[in-house]
Amino acid sequence: MTIDPGASLGSIRERKPLVHNITNYVVMNETANAILALGALPVMAHAREEVAEMVGLAGALVLNIGTLSEHWVDAMVVAGKAANERGVPVVLDPVGAGATAYRTETARRLLGEIDVTVLRGNAGEVATLVGVEAEVRGVESVGADGDPAGLARSAAEALGVVASVTGPVDHVSDGSRSAAVANGHPLLASITGTGCMSTAMTGCFLTGKDDPFEAAVEALVAFGVAGEDAAVGAKGPGSFHVALYDALAGLDPATLTGRAKVEFV
Repeated sequence: MTIDPGASLGSIRERKPLVHNITNYVVMNETANAILALGALPVMAHAREEVAEMVGLAGALVLNIGTLSEHWVDAMVVAGKAANERGVPVVLDPVGAGATAYRTETARRLLGEIDVTVLRGNAGEVATLVGVEAEVRGVESVGADGDPAGLARSAAEALGVVASVTGPVDHVSDGSRSAAVANGHPLLASITGTGCMSTAMTGCFLTGKDDPFEAAVEALVAFGVAGEDAAVGAKGPGSFHVALYDALAGLDPATLTGRAKVEFV
């Protein structure tokens, strides 16, 4: 099997699809800037009164439960159902699932009421949602039983999604196909919001692409390569954070595919 993230990136930049985000206060600015830097267009609309209309204009819907409140959850359900009716792919980031009952129950509610295309989370969050023992501290995964590759496959089978489990090596599975993505840099774990950014990148790559498994893999390749480029010359988390936007904007469609570190299993 082959993927071509370079061609997909070129298509995103040519089409400039709208990506509708209902995301958290902590990363709203970061994810909007990341989407813009990649070449797509972000909208951060969370009012229940407009989300169904807004998602009808979008190429993908990104749901992120990082800062929860009841009216935002209701808006996510409304937007998700509208996206399903219109054939708009949905990405769910279950931030902090496993840390509190409310977060876990909310993630499960969204998975139950919405046809989620891609579930993008860390090992602890995804493990929690498939009943595997895990430790989540705040919104960070401290540990999860089992191997990430098997976890991604189990989540895909149990939840009927493409499961994208990110970590030092990322693992993606749709239940029948699996991939390990080794692109990235340790500095990605040193700043807030990079997991949420990878979820937003997944939304970008889902637009206009029929195979969500390939889209999820390609998004992680692109974001990982940007992390590698941003780390060159970075003095620490602050300079890396700034350089990451420049690196996303500087991704070269002509060379991106050749830089992919992907193993299909």
